[in-house]
Amino acid sequence: MNAITATVPAELRDWSVDWPDYSPVDVTPPELRPAALAHGAPDWAEAAPTPADVHDWDRRRSSALVPYELDARGWPLHPQGRTGRTGRNLGRWGENAAGDPIVVAGTGRNRQVLLITRSDILVEAIPGGMVEPGEPVPMTLVRELREETGVDLSSHRPIILGREVVDDWRASDHAWVASTSALYLLPATVSAAGADDALAATWWPFGSLDQLATTVAAAGRSLYPAHRPLLQRALDHLTR
Repeated sequence: MNAITATVPAELRDWSVDWPDYSPVDVTPPELRPAALAHGAPDWAEAAPTPADVHDWDRRRSSALVPYELDARGWPLHPQGRTGRTGRNLGRWGENAAGDPIVVAGTGRNRQVLLITRSDILVEAIPGGMVEPGEPVPMTLVRELREETGVDLSSHRPIILGREVVDDWRASDHAWVASTSALYLLPATVSAAGADDALAATWWPFGSLDQLATTVAAAGRSLYPAHRPLLQRALDHLTR
């Protein structure tokens, strides 16, 4: 069971299942609560206190990476069902689009993957981030990689691996992350250094997901759970 549904029994996860006693925990941080938003939203977040204050749901849904529905109030519903959390701990209500560039160097036993140490939760993760308003996803992939590792792959054409909801720790019933994951292949490692939201940028052995997780653990870190499926998809592509 992933973090998104950890507090919700599997048989009650689907929105079509009646659950009169459902009481999700509000995960909204102080800076996104109505009283604070009345004085201005942070530069990374929209100013809408609730989904009822958003007036372009038709446009948002038509451009979503992963389809989703609205409830009777017109509020967006997490595509994977109940999460046990309500409110918003992300920049936008509904889908928050992200880009995750998976950079792999070398082949076979010499294969390595570039990960960052996230400054917010101190785990090893794919260098990526949110799509900015009006920004094409390919630009997001290049920008986030450059900002967090100093690696510029603007001249490289990646392989798009998938578009899916990810198990982000900030997700709630009405706000979640959906990511475009893309694979960049390099003949050898290049110099990388952590910056922006990354404390460090490190090349790790990438023969298998188990090898990666074990090596990361031996260094006193853990692998970001939300990115395990994305990394496995990259491995599947490389070894098929």
